Amino acid sequence: MDKPVWQFSDDRGQVATASGVPTRVTAYIQAGATLWDHGVGPGAVFGSFHDGASPDRAKAGGLPLDRLRYLGAGSALDLDVLLQGTPDLVVAVSYGGGQVYGLAPETAKHLEEHVPVVVIDIGHSRSLAEIRDRFTDLARALGGDRHHEDATRLLDAAQRRLRTVTTATRAYAQASAEPRVLALSPAGTDQVHVARPGAWPELRALAEHGVHLVEPPAGTGANWTTLTWEAAAALPAEIILSDVRVNATPVEQLRADPHWRTIEGRARVLPWNPETPCSARAHARFFALVADALDSRTAR
Repeated sequence: MDKPVWQFSDDRGQVATASGVPTRVTAYIQAGATLWDHGVGPGAVFGSFHDGASPDRAKAGGLPLDRLRYLGAGSALDLDVLLQGTPDLVVAVSYGGGQVYGLAPETAKHLEEHVPVVVIDIGHSRSLAEIRDRFTDLARALGGDRHHEDATRLLDAAQRRLRTVTTATRAYAQASAEPRVLALSPAGTDQVHVARPGAWPELRALAEHGVHLVEPPAGTGANWTTLTWEAAAALPAEIILSDVRVNATPVEQLRADPHWRTIEGRARVLPWNPETPCSARAHARFFALVADALDSRTAR
């Protein structure tokens, strides 16, 4: 048997092999958007059980959705659908334990009988930099990442600015309250999921750069605490990171609620995508967005 020309060891410890560099890539939409930032264009993408018949544009990043196939999400993703276009590689993500996110376990199991599958762990056990580096490794193996140095410079500059701004906010806090950041996902007009900062690599990265993140009350959820809007409004925060994925309630639909109006009246609300592309460019934009908001609060 001929030795495979291409191989990649994924975060489950499994080695995906192919007779050549894969060129027909199907990917979970976040993974596809990440590869696109690295110069690797997937031919098809699929969503998660939170998604629907149309792609979530928040997760899609810079993907040219009009030029690639969206295979659907949830129960619509059977083996025949995933093998449309005869992919020679599937790129998926996991939140730990090797479970392929977005696919039913049996579907994921049988998929690997037909096509190589690479799974990247993006769960809370990984740092943001580790996740970013793993996608960089994969993109390079697929022949991408020609502009890595430019993207790295953008990220380095955004990180330096965020550190500078947070240092300034600590000095500002001697005379007033230090701006605090609360991340949440609206779940209708009756409740809201408030993020536990330690469970999210991008929120931990903000904390590592000096951002003061608000910890929600104890609860049963590993990643979120579910609260009423009244309880959420009682949490002290001057900057809100609000989930903009399709499964989150748009803020425009919350403005009839007095507790949301209280939050919006005292805090600056920023769009937050908990499934942003795992690339240097996307992370640079995220850090810059938070730095701008902190800087504007300090300048008041």
